[in-house]
Amino acid sequence: MDIFIGIRFKKETAKRFQEFSKTHFKSHTEAMATMLDFFFYNEISPKEKLGPTGRTIEASLKKRINAVIAIMRDMEKSQTKPTVAMLQSLFEETEPKKKPLILEKKVLEEKQEVRFQEKQNNKNEF
Repeated sequence: MDIFIGIRFKKETAKRFQEFSKTHFKSHTEAMATMLDFFFYNEISPKEKLGPTGRTIEASLKKRINAVIAIMRDMEKSQTKPTVAMLQSLFEETEPKKKPLILEKKVLEEKQEVRFQEKQNNKNEF
């Protein structure tokens, strides 16, 4: 069986510790041992400030993410979409209109003139 020892704390501090211990640990001894181990292994003092809290870090990250999203939307509107549209228009498969050469145009006009006509047979002649 373990031996217990009494330590004197102020009443307010003892109540805070008991509430904390009840919510996170099975016993007060386990709570105190875990807290002491935390400070020992991480080589920090409980009087040191660890820097910004999780909430302040989250808020600053949200601001940065929103700024990045705004930059990406602007890039998409001003750069990406117009570039894609130009590339698509370049690679669309459309048949080019055949423009006759100047020389071919004269030959076509000459061919349109009819030199010979077929003789039409009248049925009444027979």
